[in-house]
Amino acid sequence: MSPRKVDVLICGSGSAGLCAAMYLSRLNIPCTILERRNGPLEIGQADGVQCRTVEIYESFGISEELLRESYHVLEVAFWAPNGKGGIFRQSRTADTMTGLSHMPHVILNQARMNRLMLGAMERFSEARQGVEYGWEVKSVEVDASRVGNPEAHCVKVVAEREGREEVWEAKYVLGCDGAHSTIRKSLGFTMVGDTSDTVWGVMDVFPQTNFPDIRRKSTLHSPSGNLLIIPREGGSMVRFYIQLPPGTLPKSVKCEDLQNTARKIFHPYTMEFAEVFWWSAYSIGQRLADHFHTDYRVFLTGDACHTHSPKAGQGMNVSLQDGYNIGWKLAQVLRRVSPPSILQTYVLERAKVARNLIEFDREFARLFSSKEGNPEEFHKAFIKAGKYTAGLTARYDDSEFTDLKGSNQELAKAIVVGMRFPSAQVIRFCDCKAIQLLRAIQSDGRWRIIIFGGDINNAEKRKRLEELSNYLEPLSRKLTPTGADIDSLIDPILVLSTKFLETEQEQIPGYFWPVTGKHRMRDLHKVYIDDAHYNSGHGHAYEKYEVDPWEGAMIVVRPDQYVAKVTSIDDFEGIGFFFEGFITPGASSGEIEI
Repeated sequence: MSPRKVDVLICGSGSAGLCAAMYLSRLNIPCTILERRNGPLEIGQADGVQCRTVEIYESFGISEELLRESYHVLEVAFWAPNGKGGIFRQSRTADTMTGLSHMPHVILNQARMNRLMLGAMERFSEARQGVEYGWEVKSVEVDASRVGNPEAHCVKVVAEREGREEVWEAKYVLGCDGAHSTIRKSLGFTMVGDTSDTVWGVMDVFPQTNFPDIRRKSTLHSPSGNLLIIPREGGSMVRFYIQLPPGTLPKSVKCEDLQNTARKIFHPYTMEFAEVFWWSAYSIGQRLADHFHTDYRVFLTGDACHTHSPKAGQGMNVSLQDGYNIGWKLAQVLRRVSPPSILQTYVLERAKVARNLIEFDREFARLFSSKEGNPEEFHKAFIKAGKYTAGLTARYDDSEFTDLKGSNQELAKAIVVGMRFPSAQVIRFCDCKAIQLLRAIQSDGRWRIIIFGGDINNAEKRKRLEELSNYLEPLSRKLTPTGADIDSLIDPILVLSTKFLETEQEQIPGYFWPVTGKHRMRDLHKVYIDDAHYNSGHGHAYEKYEVDPWEGAMIVVRPDQYVAKVTSIDDFEGIGFFFEGFITPGASSGEIEI
């Protein structure tokens, strides 16, 4: 049987693999997913969903289902020893700092998170591509003599199902196959790190208790050990992470051991179990792969390249964001928008994130340990780490896609180059809808230029916008394939500080409401006003972003919602130089269907 050829082969249908596939499907890039299981994940071990992950789901149009089904984490309680052999509530605090994100921190099991992505893939993909179950990957091999040819299917993967072997030949392979990754082992990579002697148990239970915070996320430090409560979605189920006594071996742990330890930790409150839905035990360990790629043709993602403890709720989220990062970049290469060399930025960016994750998890686990930490220290550290645990601290270094050196950060002090673009409420001018600006930056492969143009009723500001429009329009046409909509690669977004009722559409340069689409109609959805709304108040976007309405600013945002550049409205040369540094003019294989 001849090898099966595919542009992208994804090994593993966890968070990283599905998110990468979802982005590729959004842009009609063919890919195949091989999964060892015989069907979709039924019981997800991960459950914490960061604010940033909810934002990503919003960018694919699947956040409403996520928010409707999930448990919303709004508050955290900290319990400490009371000096009498029991515990008392020491303090409570908001789970997420005000203003970090317009999206909440929620709890939803990974199986359901995966199904939401699978559903999006089915809707996006013309080929209705999905997951091929029951395939165990045996090996991966890269033909180094052909990696220089962008069109070469130079990666060979052998997989087996029901005793029958097949061979796939791919341009690119993603190793998303977990902590025991066959892809990683086949490439000869190793995980570097250590395992502590601290053993934890985890169980999803239906508790019968008089403990008052059982439906509130809580940390318990007690004379009998430590415990973390995570209320689950959909009813009365609760997850316990339970520190077990020193010397415990994970393989020797029984469900009864977890129950008995939990009872002691909750003293003087009663704790019985109507049902234990799922449980496990593990040693805390932090490990990082010594390499993240081979010839920039095979890439490791998620647990295949970083493993850690689950208590800070980072695993599923960081893995998913690995897939999000490599997904749009592969699409940009396969659509011939950019050369393959830009894939180096995946390793540059996500290896740094993984290193930071390992360092954070090591410290977080230490503070939670009864031997080394204490409740007050953990409480302070938890609050300090709030931005990190929300998924909002990743900052990417300079590269083809991130231009810190060429930016003027002073023009928008709260919009940080290399970090995710923060959201603020604005009013969409065409229909007076109050909207979060981040919602205008969908995951559809397009780059955004967000222009804070000030008051368009001011003659000087209007002239500046017209001059900018006269530059950006030919630049966009030059970089966009012939026949494609002018906004299919670079999408302009205009945010004005003009009073809403004093603004007229005719004042706005035509570049910001171009003729597009099948019916060749004007797209009026690119202009926003920072003003008080009839029903939703004032978003104060200019103030939040620290943009002077008189000076204005121009922000380049990547297809993954990260800020690539901050510059002045009249920096024509800087904008042109930036885009021409990685876009092959007119070479894209087709227009994005928005």
